[in-house]
Amino acid sequence: MQFKDLQQGVVNNALSYGQKYQIAIDEDFALLKLIEEVGEFAQAVLIHRKKSRPEKHVSEEVSRGELAKELADVVGMTMVNAHLFGIDLEEALNKKWLSQEKK
Repeated sequence: MQFKDLQQGVVNNALSYGQKYQIAIDEDFALLKLIEEVGEFAQAVLIHRKKSRPEKHVSEEVSRGELAKELADVVGMTMVNAHLFGIDLEEALNKKWLSQEKK
């Protein structure tokens, strides 16, 4: 699957979610949702590193699964934000992260 196809699938999923729950998937929603997801990822990291209340501790396998899900949410909402702001995220990543290696 190409990056653009993946991003379009994520965006379509977000738009379907908005239609289902009658929520406008606009720039404000997407930014706030991204912040929420980053917070949930941070919480998953705290639990993974056993820096949370003991009753929240889970096995390594469960913990890694939660980290993966929350990180996927962060990346997904990043893709939605890029779409709403008209940013070609693949191009931006190439320019910011990959072309720097050539210098």
